[in-house]
Amino acid sequence: MPVVRVRQHVNPLSQKYQHPPQVPDWRILYAQPQQPLHLDIGCAKGQFLLALAAEQPNWNFLGLEIREPLVQQANQDRDRAELFNLHYIFCNVNNFLRPLLQSLPPNTLQRVSIQFPDPWFKKRHQKRRVVQPEVVDCLAEFLAPQGVVFLQSDIESVAIEMCDRFAAVPQFERQGLGWLPENPLPVPTERERSTLAKGDPVYRAIFRKPSSTLVESHT
Repeated sequence: MPVVRVRQHVNPLSQKYQHPPQVPDWRILYAQPQQPLHLDIGCAKGQFLLALAAEQPNWNFLGLEIREPLVQQANQDRDRAELFNLHYIFCNVNNFLRPLLQSLPPNTLQRVSIQFPDPWFKKRHQKRRVVQPEVVDCLAEFLAPQGVVFLQSDIESVAIEMCDRFAAVPQFERQGLGWLPENPLPVPTERERSTLAKGDPVYRAIFRKPSSTLVESHT
């Protein structure tokens, strides 16, 4: 199979990525569309979800990625593995997340992961980071009660910023104090494995949406 060169950094603010794709028909994508859904934002090559979907057949999995060649390859890998609870979409999360989540069967979104997002170190580029307030607000609206958001990065300042943005939204409560010592999910990402293999730290946190927020939001 030929090696496809893919750019490591993609500017989500460029004109190329301002046209969201069509919202999918979940009845076609998944054999059991009413199963709980795990959404992985910025799934890269999709290998994390590929392994998790095989291990947890009672869940559906959806990966969102802005680099189209990676999405095409990930869906081919999914087809070869014959996994009917897994799909990948090429999109810009910042302009597609709301219509996507609005189309889901109610309360199926139960788990979200955002792992090792592009740090965009230069201050003038930080508005390109994926965890913007609008994304957090959208997840707060559509995540099912008791649903969780798992965050991790190998850049402490990026992890702190992500946590600060989720902590600023009253629908989310951080679980535990400080950084999580271990990944609560049974499958690590490729970046996580390589980071730990070098002896470098990974900064992890979980936020939960308590059931009470569902009542409060309608009072």
